[in-house]
Amino acid sequence: MLQKCYTIVDNYRQFDFNSCLKLLNYLGKKKYGTNFQIQKKDLAILHKLISYAIGEDEHCANYGIDLSKGILLTGPVGCGKTSLITLLPEFMYPHQKYQVKSTREIANEFHKDGYEIIHRYGRREKAFCIDDLGVEQNIKHFGNECNTIGEILLHRYDLHVNYGILTHATTNLNAEELEKLYGNRVRSRLRSMFNLISFPMETKDKRK
Repeated sequence: MLQKCYTIVDNYRQFDFNSCLKLLNYLGKKKYGTNFQIQKKDLAILHKLISYAIGEDEHCANYGIDLSKGILLTGPVGCGKTSLITLLPEFMYPHQKYQVKSTREIANEFHKDGYEIIHRYGRREKAFCIDDLGVEQNIKHFGNECNTIGEILLHRYDLHVNYGILTHATTNLNAEELEKLYGNRVRSRLRSMFNLISFPMETKDKRK
């Protein structure tokens, strides 16, 4: 179905943004129900995300987006971050696709399986997306408290630096809040790992 969004010119895919929006709208309604809708005020954000997903070099350069980094999608609760980051792989080549895992799920897995979870997600040698940075609580495993997500992010940073493996993430928090939660060591690495794409803070909750 993605082929409906582009034509082949000189062996390169030439995408049509409006067709991409139609596909995104179709996929969103199919996955999330008829309440999913694309709003005009989000078009600038969507253009950045789709340009990144399809690897549109010129648009990404204009936006200051580095294709060698992942996406950190930020914005207030209910603005659509999780839905969009989940649908975005539909526009990517197969080797770029990623699994989305919420921080709550990861923290609960740590409570059950312990430090193996840090290795499972921190050393996974393929693209990966961590949804909702900051909503998890420090979970104890047999009495040992661990900032699980912070440790995973540090491991993912090493994968990025050494092997170019991408990590994506979403969060409701700003930079200062992330630093307070995960520490300055993690925050400094986030700059190297991610392109920051942000919904305006005044964006209304679309779930209401």
